Amino acid sequence: MKVVFTLITALFFVTMGVAQAPRKVTADKIVGIVGDKIILKSDVYNDILDRQRRGEPVPENADCAIMEQILTLKALVLQAEKDSIQVGDDEIDALLDNQIRGFIQMYGSKEALEEIAGRTVYQIKEDFRVTFRERKLAERMRDKIVESIKITPQEVREYFLKKDQKNLPFYEQQVVIGEIVMNPKASRDLEKLTIDELNDFKKQVESGTQKFETLARLYTDDPGSKENGGQYSINRTEKTWDPAFLNNAFRLKEGQISPVFKSKFGYHIIQMVSRAGDDAIVRHILRIPKITDEEINETITKLDSVRAKLIAGTISFGEAVAKYSDDENSKFTGGYKQGQNGTTFLEMNQLDKDLVEMLAKSGLKAGEYSKPTAYTDERGKRGVRIVYLKTRTTPHIENLKDDYDHLAKEAVEIKKQKALEAWFAGKIPTYYIMIDQDFKGCGTLQNWMQYASTGNK
Repeated sequence: MKVVFTLITALFFVTMGVAQAPRKVTADKIVGIVGDKIILKSDVYNDILDRQRRGEPVPENADCAIMEQILTLKALVLQAEKDSIQVGDDEIDALLDNQIRGFIQMYGSKEALEEIAGRTVYQIKEDFRVTFRERKLAERMRDKIVESIKITPQEVREYFLKKDQKNLPFYEQQVVIGEIVMNPKASRDLEKLTIDELNDFKKQVESGTQKFETLARLYTDDPGSKENGGQYSINRTEKTWDPAFLNNAFRLKEGQISPVFKSKFGYHIIQMVSRAGDDAIVRHILRIPKITDEEINETITKLDSVRAKLIAGTISFGEAVAKYSDDENSKFTGGYKQGQNGTTFLEMNQLDKDLVEMLAKSGLKAGEYSKPTAYTDERGKRGVRIVYLKTRTTPHIENLKDDYDHLAKEAVEIKKQKALEAWFAGKIPTYYIMIDQDFKGCGTLQNWMQYASTGNK
């Protein structure tokens, strides 16, 4: 069978791609059935049209590949329902709300979205409800099939030895880095200066002498919204937003500006642009009070005492992170920096420039803690951190000693892939399968075709 695990992973992106832009569906017909799950011609060809609209290359056999992915999804959904796997309405509603926020951000406003789609936000959500539910059910079923798959050190070794030993990949230097971060608190005078500054901005907008978005572009300390005049699409139920930000935003009427308030990022004012229930478009200006060298030095002294405890062994790194670090991500990562794929092994170009310079100058060795060092984060906020260099690899060709974790992840994914292929090989013959004559030339569907009736509707 084709590589099922890869197909399933790709399918979740495909179904998300189908939801990238609201559109009206043209004349349709059934081109496939798995059990009682039907596949429409539009399910296949709308994805191809989406790729063309986005200017992406479309391979000649795209219809065959997409059909195979959708057959895979329908089989997983069918089995999930037989196994009574549940997906709650609240979970689907949250996914739909997030998608709608993405649309609104893309088109600029709820009204623009509805005009382009020719449908209300409620109707757009209902259009995608079945797709989102099926995708989540398929994901749960896939996870259930492979949940017991584990990997042993012997299997990792066997996997490595089966590789072409003359063409193993080359790895640049990698590090595993932990941090204990403290954010100095600004003086009362500088905090008052920041508050007064924001109050002045509020007066300028309310008097009509300045536009909010102009002031945001000039003065906000939020790089994520600076270029678009401080604008964000937000939802009251979305937990990624600071609670103080949401509370102050949803007290406002359209056009109204909030009083100055404090969040974990600094001080803000918010202007409500538009609102529809729990969804809103707002503009904000963030100002972070300046931190002086005096506050930095005080924080360095505090972290010096923490470093002394770490070196003496009276506190572990994990305990110190939990007790002293102001970095909110620490509670999820144990203080270790992570890449996008969740790995803690990072190449030097994945670290911030201050950290790269500190590692180069300090001569820090694996297992050592740096002296407390001042730095500036991606938002321009000054802080102080202790860096723990847990591991440092030298540039090398892949090997079991240095790259065991990488190899174990690769090996377990292949083992899961084989388990999925075996599962499909056993299940496909037990389902009613129909595949339209339009796809009879698809070599990639051979495993499905041998058990399928063909339709020519």
